[in-house]
Amino acid sequence: MTVILVLLTFAIFLLIDYARTQKNLAKQPVVSTVTQPVAPRAVPVLVAGFQVPENVRYHAGHTWALTESHDIVRVGMDDFGSKLVGKFESIALPQRGRWVRQGQKIWTIFRDGKSVDMVSPIEGTVTDVNEAAIRNTDLTRKDPYGEGWLLKVQAPDLKINFRNLLGGELARLWTEACAMRLQKRMPMAMASALAQDGGVAVDDITAHMPDEDWATVTKEFFLS
Repeated sequence: MTVILVLLTFAIFLLIDYARTQKNLAKQPVVSTVTQPVAPRAVPVLVAGFQVPENVRYHAGHTWALTESHDIVRVGMDDFGSKLVGKFESIALPQRGRWVRQGQKIWTIFRDGKSVDMVSPIEGTVTDVNEAAIRNTDLTRKDPYGEGWLLKVQAPDLKINFRNLLGGELARLWTEACAMRLQKRMPMAMASALAQDGGVAVDDITAHMPDEDWATVTKEFFLS
């Protein structure tokens, strides 16, 4: 009998608490909220001194692509490419509305009277250009996956294009291989570049490289 009374009392308290909760909820004003779409942000992972975000896809020419919606892709230069290019004066980007092809020239970088082309990681129509990155080239060097993005492209064959790009473990292994190649090309510069910042490659690895060598090395890695 005692057990039944305890259970009944507990049930009554639950009912009272429920009634109070519903009453308080009824008094609260209804606030309508509209969730604004937030652009996906790259999540950095350090590989051989270079940032290789997990949620980004990479072209072997050191450009990257990140999906913003079902057919809009944000595009830029990867961290390895930005540090290899170093401090440059200007960049020539395609105009809005231009069709770009995967693996073909998409922009040109100018440094000390020399230039190097980079290839597109994706195929489609350019819908937006990062004017801030044109005005301030340091954005691309210091924050290549964030404020330093360069283009947005509407890619109708997005899934097909992404099959030709690197991601996950493959992207990490590829970055390690690129770092090893660069180490062989310029061992002193790479050793210094990594040591100066605790294992993170500095912004301008090729700062003291002769202009002719800079053009040769960048073209080799950028497949241009």
